[in-house]
Amino acid sequence: MHPIQMVDLKRQYAHIKESVDAAIHEVIDNTAFINGKAVQDFSGALAGYLGSKHVIPCANGTDALQIAMMALDLQPGDEVITPSFTYIATVEVVALLRLKPVFVEVDKASFCMDPVALEKAITPKTKAIVPVHLYGQAADMEKIMAIAQKHHIPVIEDNAQAIGGDYYFSDGSVKKTGSIGTIGCTSFFPSKNLGCYGDGGAICTNDDALAAKMRMIANHGQSIRYYHDIVGCNSRLDSIQAAVLNVKLPKLDGYIAARRAAADYYDKAFAGHPNLVTPFRRPNNKHVFHQYTLLVEGADRDALHQYLADKKIPSMIYYPVPAHRQKMFAAFGSDQQVLPVTDWLTSRVISLPMHTELDQEQLAYITETVLSFLP
Repeated sequence: MHPIQMVDLKRQYAHIKESVDAAIHEVIDNTAFINGKAVQDFSGALAGYLGSKHVIPCANGTDALQIAMMALDLQPGDEVITPSFTYIATVEVVALLRLKPVFVEVDKASFCMDPVALEKAITPKTKAIVPVHLYGQAADMEKIMAIAQKHHIPVIEDNAQAIGGDYYFSDGSVKKTGSIGTIGCTSFFPSKNLGCYGDGGAICTNDDALAAKMRMIANHGQSIRYYHDIVGCNSRLDSIQAAVLNVKLPKLDGYIAARRAAADYYDKAFAGHPNLVTPFRRPNNKHVFHQYTLLVEGADRDALHQYLADKKIPSMIYYPVPAHRQKMFAAFGSDQQVLPVTDWLTSRVISLPMHTELDQEQLAYITETVLSFLP
């Protein structure tokens, strides 16, 4: 049996090595390392895949969120509503821009922003809503967008973990996650479903004015070289990373299918077990399983984590400390906030290996080992 990895990029690379190597060498041969043809090609291809009018590549997913907030002209003290149960990058940029994070509860089943909690948290100071499509599961975007439109508040989708997901609206229309809100942000960190071989990110929107502004912000606030109209930053997807992504984007749907097959195996193995709750699958969207995350009930989650490690099976706890309990947000008094569902989840979640190269032998060993630990 191959050694089990949380994400097995080496085996994935073996399948696409020839194409990736050729694409990288083409960039090196052309020496167009910054904003070269590979970047332009990828921007257009991703826009087509997402059904989004504009895609602005950038250096990473965190920059994507920061640029989006800067483009909306948010001012110090403005409130940004976000779940606490998320990776820290979602809310780190809020504090960095001297905005005020307002943490709301998540839905117990989907782990994503609770629309009821969202609406209760809106005040006259609310200037943006940032739902997170956590672990590959889409937030309840139809309800979130209805609330946002009612209150005239822009929505920034954090789509770093769910690129490729389909969301079905009640009117029969279908959109890709990340293309639903005012702005969508994603990451191409190597472990993501669509990952490059370094850092990378992108922002998408259907708003022409916002797109032009975000391009300027990502390029030192300039649209004409050396004429800087607004304060910006330096955030670029380099051509080598774009070349890798050009090879992998056409394979994304196949990668997602492989992840779903692995998730189906896990689901079947754990079905009905009294100590495990398998991932919820929202009927109006297709989960892309960036992570396969179990809830452990009536058993010691941390002991299971160690037991798996002893058996050479990696697992992860995403995330052991929610954002509202992080020291970095103490100045906002967020540690006094009561979010019982978020706290409940952080004490029970555990993510098993999930990637495109999991085989039947590995899946059998993982599931049998998990079950052997439980009472």
